[in-house]
Amino acid sequence: MKRVEGETIKRGVVFINETVPYKLVAWLANKLYKEHYIAIPTKNQIEVTPLSRSVKYLWKTNEYWNHIAVNTAIEKEAMLPGSMEEFIFEHYFGYTKVNDRISQEYEVNHPRWLVNKVIDYSIHCDFTAMYGKDFSFLNTQSPDSVIIAEGSPVTVKWKRNSF
Repeated sequence: MKRVEGETIKRGVVFINETVPYKLVAWLANKLYKEHYIAIPTKNQIEVTPLSRSVKYLWKTNEYWNHIAVNTAIEKEAMLPGSMEEFIFEHYFGYTKVNDRISQEYEVNHPRWLVNKVIDYSIHCDFTAMYGKDFSFLNTQSPDSVIIAEGSPVTVKWKRNSF
């Protein structure tokens, strides 16, 4: 998402849904911050060798384990300016729909992330169960790109601006 405020362009992200493994975290985020979290079973698997790293994230919906998995090169690389990686990962604002008239904005801070070259990937997801029927077409689609970033600790300025 891009929001223009005066002469400032604020590139941000809107999540379709946010999953966490703990019901209390989902409840607090939804009540206090008007987020749209759901609590579902999740787990991850990370395996590192001298030549590669495998990362698998799993989540359970309707008694079925979904997953996204990547096998990457071990070397970390800087994102190239103007790259798809930069477009996807370099967002410093988040937006949440409060109701049909109001959205809230919050600021997210993190250093510029490093990326790893994806060697192979696997995606098994029931997009209909996870995101609703509007996303069911993804069940038969292949992704245009698969990318992964090293990530980092993230801080959030919870002072929210409504618009």
